[in-house]
Amino acid sequence: MTLLEICCYGVDDAVLAEQRGADRIEFCSAPKEGGLTPSFGALKAIRQAVKIPVHPIVRPRGGDFCYRGDEFASMLSDIAMLRDLGFPGLVTGVLTEEGDVDIVRMQEIIQAAQGMAVTFHRAFDMCANPLQVFDKLAELGIARILTSGQQSSAVKGLSLITELNARSGVPIIMAGAGVRPDNLETFLHAGIKEVHSSAGRWTASPMRYRNPGLSMSSDASADEYARYGVDGDAVAVMKEMISHHRP
Repeated sequence: MTLLEICCYGVDDAVLAEQRGADRIEFCSAPKEGGLTPSFGALKAIRQAVKIPVHPIVRPRGGDFCYRGDEFASMLSDIAMLRDLGFPGLVTGVLTEEGDVDIVRMQEIIQAAQGMAVTFHRAFDMCANPLQVFDKLAELGIARILTSGQQSSAVKGLSLITELNARSGVPIIMAGAGVRPDNLETFLHAGIKEVHSSAGRWTASPMRYRNPGLSMSSDASADEYARYGVDGDAVAVMKEMISHHRP
């Protein structure tokens, strides 16, 4: 049966996703940055609140995946923290300036993880040669690759996702980016083993007082009075679809 991973940006969302049928959680902060490493407090809380596997992201900033020395050092420290907290896996990825996987740094990550399952995230979608990078990640022992098939959505990138999925059983190919109930059948029929969805929606902040003339964001157009969270109904629908799918 296809595994359903839900990307969550808060502990309450993770609890909801688990209740509605998620098989695994990718845990992040900063949805507008595409997911950054959660805080220590949030990581401690989710370990207590959720029973299904939780794989936190290790990403120190938004933007590209080619990191300075100090940034990479912080990533290794975060991985040690996740290991000590008992998380079964993590999500990360490092590229070179040429758009190749950074073999040396990924080896350091795997060593620091000490047996935790390592998912190579959508840094894969920014690499120059996905087929070569797939083979290198397989040699490294990466557990899975989260990918949109190098397109803006996994539906658009289905051709590459399917090609990668057919290459071998490891790394597992997990389709992600825009996976929703209305297109999930596409991935199920393609034989994709794991799917990743935020199952998300924006809701209004409960704040009644608002200062419209001031923004805390570098993006002046950002709505600071909107919050991103899991749509439990969407999770439940996707889990139901997976449960009833017959290959």
